[in-house]
Amino acid sequence: MSFNVIKNVHAFFSIIRPVNVLITFAAVFIAGIICSGQYINHSIIIYAALSQSFLAASAYVINDIFDIKIDYINRPDRVLVKENLSKTTAYFYYSVLSIISIIFTFFIDYTAVIIIFISILLIFLYSARLKSIPLLGNIVVSFFTGVAIVFGGYAVDNWEYAVIPGVFAFLINLIRELLKDIEDIKGDKFNNTGTFPIKFGVAKTKNLIFIISTLLILFTFYPFITEYYHIEYFVIVICFVNLPLLYFIKILKSYNEQSQLRNMSNLLKLIMIFGLFAIFMGS
Repeated sequence: MSFNVIKNVHAFFSIIRPVNVLITFAAVFIAGIICSGQYINHSIIIYAALSQSFLAASAYVINDIFDIKIDYINRPDRVLVKENLSKTTAYFYYSVLSIISIIFTFFIDYTAVIIIFISILLIFLYSARLKSIPLLGNIVVSFFTGVAIVFGGYAVDNWEYAVIPGVFAFLINLIRELLKDIEDIKGDKFNNTGTFPIKFGVAKTKNLIFIISTLLILFTFYPFITEYYHIEYFVIVICFVNLPLLYFIKILKSYNEQSQLRNMSNLLKLIMIFGLFAIFMGS
C-alpha cells in the first residue's frame, strides 16, 4: 500500500470521527432493541443504526468544511487545516456518506427515507448558517442526537418508547455543545461567529450549563419513579451518570485551563454511554 493511500485513509477516518460514529451506531442499535417487543428484527435495527451512523459521519465532514477558518485557531490538527485532505475530496466524502445514509433507509420504509433526507438538509443548514445563532445552533445539533435515538425506536414501530433516551441524549449533548463553544471561543471570536459564550459571556454560559445539568439529573429520576425502568437502571444512573454529572458541575465552576474543557467534554461522552447502558439494563 502506497504512502498516499495510507495518508488518504487516515485523513478519511480522522474527518468522520470513527469513535463518535460507533457511539451513534451503538445508541441507535440499543434504542431499537429496547423498543422491540418479543420479536427483535435485528436487520431493521442494523439498517437504522447504519443509516444514522453514516449521517453522523457526513455531518462531521460538512461541519469541518464550513469550520476551516475557525479550526485554524481552535483545531489546527484537523485534516482540512493541515491540508492532508482537499476541500473537493471532503465534499465528495460528504456526498457519498449522505447517499449511503439514505440508501439504508430504503430497507426500513419511505417515511424513514424522508426523515433522513430532511435531516441531511437541516444539518447542512446548521453547518452553513444556524451554528452562528446563539443557542439555536446548539439546540439544533443536540436535537439531531436525540432524533437518532428515536429513529431506532421508529424503525421497530415503537418510537414512543425511545423518547426518554432521546431526551437524555438531547440534554447531555446540549451541555456538551455549550461546553465546546466555551472551548472554541478564541477562534469563534476571531471569525465573528456569534455563539452563546461570545454574545453573553462565559459566566452566563456556565450558569446555563449548570441549569441544564440540574434538569438532566432530575430527569433521570422520572423513568424510575414512574416505573418505566427497573431498579437496575436506577443503580447505574446514580453511580455512573448523576455522580459524574455532579463532579462535572464542580470542575466546571473552577476550571482554569482550556485543556480541561476537552477532558470535561470526554467525560460527558462517557456519561452518555453509561446513561444508554443504564436504560438498556433497566428496560
